[in-house]
Amino acid sequence: MVIEMKEKKEKAEKTPMDKAKKKKIIKRVVFGVLAVVVIGFFVMNSLAAKNVTPIVQTMEVVRGDVEQVLSTSGTVKTEEVKTYFSDVAVQIGDVKVAAGDTVKKGQVLYTYDETALADEKTMAQLKIQASDGGYESSMIKENKYISELGEANINLGVLEQQIADCENYVNELNQKITDKQDALAYEGALLQISLLDWSDKPDSEEYMNLQKLIQLNTYEQQHNEQIEAWQNEVKEYQDKITAYKEYEAEMKSQKSASESASLDSGSKSQLAANTQMENMTANETLAAIEGVENGVTADFDGVITSLSAVEGSTPVVGTEMVKLESTEKVKVEISISKYDLEKIAVGQETDVTIAGNTYQGKVVKINGMATTNASGAAVVGVDIQINNPDSSIFLGVEAKVKVHTAKAEQALIVPIEVINSDKDGDFVYTVENGILTRKNIVTGISSDVYCEVKEGLTEGDQVAGNVGVGLGEGMAVTAVPMQ
Repeated sequence: MVIEMKEKKEKAEKTPMDKAKKKKIIKRVVFGVLAVVVIGFFVMNSLAAKNVTPIVQTMEVVRGDVEQVLSTSGTVKTEEVKTYFSDVAVQIGDVKVAAGDTVKKGQVLYTYDETALADEKTMAQLKIQASDGGYESSMIKENKYISELGEANINLGVLEQQIADCENYVNELNQKITDKQDALAYEGALLQISLLDWSDKPDSEEYMNLQKLIQLNTYEQQHNEQIEAWQNEVKEYQDKITAYKEYEAEMKSQKSASESASLDSGSKSQLAANTQMENMTANETLAAIEGVENGVTADFDGVITSLSAVEGSTPVVGTEMVKLESTEKVKVEISISKYDLEKIAVGQETDVTIAGNTYQGKVVKINGMATTNASGAAVVGVDIQINNPDSSIFLGVEAKVKVHTAKAEQALIVPIEVINSDKDGDFVYTVENGILTRKNIVTGISSDVYCEVKEGLTEGDQVAGNVGVGLGEGMAVTAVPMQ
């Protein structure tokens, strides 16, 4: 069986109870206490008179389904808002809606004056023609200078590359010369050191040879053929660089003369940019006009929550006209206390009741930060998305929400009222071979009526339901199955 549940009471901290449930439980407790007193009275009298065992009603531990449901309320909100701004500075024609109206997707909200729209459209088209014509005239004048300027630019590009290549090669040659000179100087230094080592034997053959090698090295440093060849090549390439630079100067002069008779790059860019911006502005105006020629329409089903459009007025571009809140994408915002926070998870199914109509939904968002409610208690906001919203939904109204937080299938279950608690935890009384026995249990989820038992009982155990005053563990009792 499947049992719908209420939120389970905490052991250390108790949450406020629904008034209807509280009233129901109070009645049950009152009747229970009266029944216990009456039964106790007759039982004690009967025991005193006949010395018989007391009678307790029992029920069998069975398997069933238990579903935990968290009941609360929240506020209906939209998930999508569209604000319509005026895209054209044209006189408003008719305003078709009022604040609070429910509208359908494609429904006309307001229109612009047809004559004023037509005039604005003509002006935009003329601006495009004037902008294109002015740019074309400037480009025709510019074309006669393009040939000379192009030639100068091409030659300058080639010359720049040739100069750069020659300068790089000269740098490479100079580096070779420096490296060679450094190597010869280093070799001479080593020879001088060796000569010092033999200075105490000036008549030796080694000393004489070192002196000759030092003389050769000194000559080589001053007259090395490879260094001289590189130095000649450097001079040759420096002459080329000089020639290239002279020709480069001529091309620059030619380029300057061509540019003085034509638009410079900045002016050309400015002209092109201005033309493009003028055309873009005019085209945007045309597109905006074409978009509203048949009126401004709703993008989705929803409710008009703000209206600023006034018939006969001419709004400035960008003025807010209408705000539309969707009824196609709707959510319910609820607040969860710390006692129930651990029960809530994204993806849980919900039942949402709005104005007598019930809709299916699911938990889609749990806020990461708590806020304080009107009572000063910390609560966490939770969004419930409605799966099947319709035109019967009203934004801003209260909604009743049942969140299906957990479910146990084919679990061991017992009625809630047979469960007792003390400092050692939860327990029940069972009747075993005519003896009242205490059994500690571990409970799971619970509904309004039943509670899941995870440990402590087995299927078929007989749980006592009316252990009243004067009865306790170890006493002999007569078990009577509850009808």
